[in-house]
Amino acid sequence: MVDSEMVLTGQTIAYTIYCIVIILLIAWFAWKVTGNGNGKGIKPGLFYAFIGFLTVLGVSLHIVTYNTIPWAKIDLNRSDYKPDKSFNITVGDHKFILPAEKMVVNVNDKVLFDVTSEDLTYGFGLFREDNSMLFQMQVVPGHRNDVIWHFDRPGVYTIRSTEYSGPKGAAMIVKDAVQVVPENATK
Repeated sequence: MVDSEMVLTGQTIAYTIYCIVIILLIAWFAWKVTGNGNGKGIKPGLFYAFIGFLTVLGVSLHIVTYNTIPWAKIDLNRSDYKPDKSFNITVGDHKFILPAEKMVVNVNDKVLFDVTSEDLTYGFGLFREDNSMLFQMQVVPGHRNDVIWHFDRPGVYTIRSTEYSGPKGAAMIVKDAVQVVPENATK
C-alpha cells in the first residue's frame, strides 16, 4: 500500500505546479486585456490552445492520482478483503473505549476498525509518532463507521478525535494505542 505521506507530497507538488500555471494564465490574460490598446491582443488560437493544455493537464493529474490514494482500492472492493484482525471501539462522553489498552497487529495485517458513537459526532484518526495523520474517519451516531487499513510497516500509533465535538474533544487522545510489530511477533 502506498503511504499516505508520499501521496500527499506528490499531490502537493503536482497541484502546486498546476495552480502556478493557471495563475500565470490569468496574469497573462489580465496583462493583455489591460494593455494600452496597441492592437496586440491575445490571438484566439493561442488562448484556446493554452486552455486546452490546462484541461488535459488537469484531467491527467486526476487520472494519475486516482489509484494512489492508499485506502481507495480496499474501499472500492470491500467484499474482496477479509480483515486479519478487527477492533470494536466505542466513543462516548468524549472518551474512546478500546477493546485493549494496546491493540497489537502484525505488519501486512488488514485491520478493521469498527467505531461506534454513543452520543455525538466524533472523529477517529490514527497518527504516527511524528504527529502526522495515517488515516481518519468521521464517527456518526446511528451509522456504520468502519475502515479497513493495511499496515505495511512497524510503528506505534496514537488515536485522536479529528472532529470538533465541543471543548472536551481536544483532549480525546489515546497515546500509543496501536502497535504494529514485525510479522509473527504476536503469534
